[in-house]
Amino acid sequence: MKWHRLTAILFLLISCGEEVERILPPSIPTAAPTITAASDLGIGPLPAELDDWRSYADRHIDVFGVHVVALPGVSEQALGHAAAVLAQYLDNDADGLADDQSVVRAMVAERATLVMAYDEDEMESSGIFESGLDSKYGLQDLYDVETSPAGRFDAALEEVHHLVYSYGWAVVHQDRLWFDGDTELTAAMDVARGGHFERIPTSYPSEAWYHYDDRTCTYDCMAVEYAYWAHTTLLGAQGSPNRCAEIVVEWVPCTPGRLAKMDPLVTALLRDPELGLPTVLPDGDYRPDS
Repeated sequence: MKWHRLTAILFLLISCGEEVERILPPSIPTAAPTITAASDLGIGPLPAELDDWRSYADRHIDVFGVHVVALPGVSEQALGHAAAVLAQYLDNDADGLADDQSVVRAMVAERATLVMAYDEDEMESSGIFESGLDSKYGLQDLYDVETSPAGRFDAALEEVHHLVYSYGWAVVHQDRLWFDGDTELTAAMDVARGGHFERIPTSYPSEAWYHYDDRTCTYDCMAVEYAYWAHTTLLGAQGSPNRCAEIVVEWVPCTPGRLAKMDPLVTALLRDPELGLPTVLPDGDYRPDS
């Protein structure tokens, strides 16, 4: 089970005779402490503000005020790597300062938290899914076994991107990057999928290049996934021959050049300097200059 819990107001829209859930973006925090530097990414005990996690997690890393918590089965190597990827997404120029204060403030306001377990079995047996914590925090899970695995794709690039996108970038740039309703992102995704589909279609049109097929994923979830595919493609994460072949069933334009040609809408959107999105792919080796 993957969390895409979105702390927002929900309402029902009557469309074509059926009820469609819409997710409204939260308010952007305007009065919050300035967060000027990352912690040293040291692994420590849970802070007092995370007392409600003590039955489940035993370690914590602070990344610009955003939480990374680990269940007992998680190695320190995987925990540190995930925290470093998060730091690199937030401080992409590695100067020790968050690139966009408003993004970090939005994530802190949403209590954005990356939850790490060794694997899906540890996560499901932990009791977290029944704990109600998903109603208090903006959660995204990540497993040790998929974090920087030898010879395989690093899932931290995806799951951490989901966390920052859902509770940071999309919140700050709601009219352009929000993942539900009428935004530049969803308009581009509808083109990429060959039409506007609130649910997974029986089959995608032949002209589509984004074919997400997990039927548990709603429209907003598909948009968050689309943003991940497009952004990390532009950062160079998906372009090796083996990776292109591995993902082609879901995502066709696996290199920046192919994406720019096939999907100019999302390419122009994500490369717009006004958004200030990362331009360097995280590698888990965060070494801020300061």
